[in-house]
Amino acid sequence: MEQASAPVGVLVMAYGTPSSLEKIEAYYTDVRRGRPPTAEQLSDLTRRYEAIGGVSPLSRHTAEQVSGIQQQLDLRFPGRYLCTVGNKHSDPRIESAVEILVGQGVRSLVGLVLAPHYSRGSIGEYVSRARARATDLGVSTAFVEHWHDQVVLVELLAERVVRAVESLGTAGADAQANGELILLVTAHSLPVRVVTDGDPYTDQLRESAELVASAAGLGRWDIGWQSAGRTSEPWLGPDILDRLRALPGEGVRAVVVCPAGFTSDHLEILYDLDIEASRVAGEVGVAFARTESLNAAPRMCAALADLVVSYAERL
Repeated sequence: MEQASAPVGVLVMAYGTPSSLEKIEAYYTDVRRGRPPTAEQLSDLTRRYEAIGGVSPLSRHTAEQVSGIQQQLDLRFPGRYLCTVGNKHSDPRIESAVEILVGQGVRSLVGLVLAPHYSRGSIGEYVSRARARATDLGVSTAFVEHWHDQVVLVELLAERVVRAVESLGTAGADAQANGELILLVTAHSLPVRVVTDGDPYTDQLRESAELVASAAGLGRWDIGWQSAGRTSEPWLGPDILDRLRALPGEGVRAVVVCPAGFTSDHLEILYDLDIEASRVAGEVGVAFARTESLNAAPRMCAALADLVVSYAERL
């Protein structure tokens, strides 16, 4: 490890979220790579935030996750690691976070994104931005680019799947006994063009689904996608809502949705699943449950701290 006397920076990266309803337009413009949303698009997104209380809890959960990772590192290596958060689409930005770490004396850093599955069009963008700024400042880097198959993550998700099945009561138990219950594992959709030519994103989500289903003792599972962008180009599918509508025709009477591509409660969980997907499942007569989010689960924070330490050895 380089410069043993200097602290190692830990750049924990997240998607970001608007801090108020008034900041949704600027946030949405950033997500759209500088293209302002139409009035209709802005109104629809604002309506969704209003439906979950006006502000997403994502920033709070992210801060708690960063704190949890820092605590785990401090237990083992007091003063050795400095953690901070950098967001893709809201402050503090990834580049600013790198600068903050450098200002604290960091000369090497480990980057970690709070999303388990890698794609060049998602995690790859976080990594390239962080690496570019760190290189400009003379900081060596190592990046955890995926952790979808991490043993503790699979265990935590499987435990939540089991509890979600139990929450369905008799309907879930009967459906499972009769092979009429399915586990749908989801992640954020991406344009098809960014996951072609060997990109592992889809395969990693399918691997997650298989591992979690096996650990939870469920034989019937599939994957689905959430939050496709409103553009003319094709996005990864099937969309979770379309997948739910098809379930009765497949002999399914109960479904557990596990959003394994997300680690925190936020808009894509609290609205897209808890409100929209739940409504669609009710309309087609399928019992619905969603797994509890990981948020700042201590075991997850400890597992991520272990990953940080292992990657720091490469610096």
